[in-house]
Amino acid sequence: MGFLDGKVAVVTGGNRGIGRGIVEALAGEGATAALTARGAEAATRAAREVGRGALGFACDVRSQASVEQLFRDVERAAGGVDVLVNNAGIGVFAPVAELSADDWRAVIETNLNGVYYCCHEAIPLMRKRGGGYIFNMSSLAGRNAFPSAAAYNASKFGLNGFSEALMQEVRYDGIRVSYLMPGSVATEFGRGSDAKAGWALQPADVAAIVIDLLRSPAHALYSRVEMRPSRPPRKS
Repeated sequence: MGFLDGKVAVVTGGNRGIGRGIVEALAGEGATAALTARGAEAATRAAREVGRGALGFACDVRSQASVEQLFRDVERAAGGVDVLVNNAGIGVFAPVAELSADDWRAVIETNLNGVYYCCHEAIPLMRKRGGGYIFNMSSLAGRNAFPSAAAYNASKFGLNGFSEALMQEVRYDGIRVSYLMPGSVATEFGRGSDAKAGWALQPADVAAIVIDLLRSPAHALYSRVEMRPSRPPRKS
């Protein structure tokens, strides 16, 4: 039994990394956690490993049709949506002059368009259930630009603006919106070996913030949360 008994959560990119940590935390609190991966096999395997009522769905968030099908399937299987975690994301890191148009589109379509598609489908379902909570997974790269990351920076800067506008649109529907901005997290997404190091944030650290925000009083909204490793390597 947990405080999320009877609630339904959708976590995109929930088969691994930060998303997997969030799925495990939500399921541990009693939620039906619908996780997505691009491939059906990966989604099914992850849901089976989590257990505790987790459901796996194939979805490519770059495709509006795929996202629409996802939410139809979740509503059919679980009755609706109360929590949406827009976690699916990619990064392609190269100087602009060397970045292909295909890579640019892949980053923007995944990290930004995909969030729009999911919110577009989830909000009406949340309204039917009297409210909900949307978490958009941004990054400190959404306020701190760095070379060879123009596409990733643009997607996360855009996601932050999208989240702030959305928060104001749906607050009176009982839907809260928060965007999380973690720094280095120890996942396969990390750039270079530093993200694997012991000083980096862990997926469970990000998941704990999601749970804390879901527990927070309904009259309070923590619209932006920045997260950093407490003891990163000293700069020489």
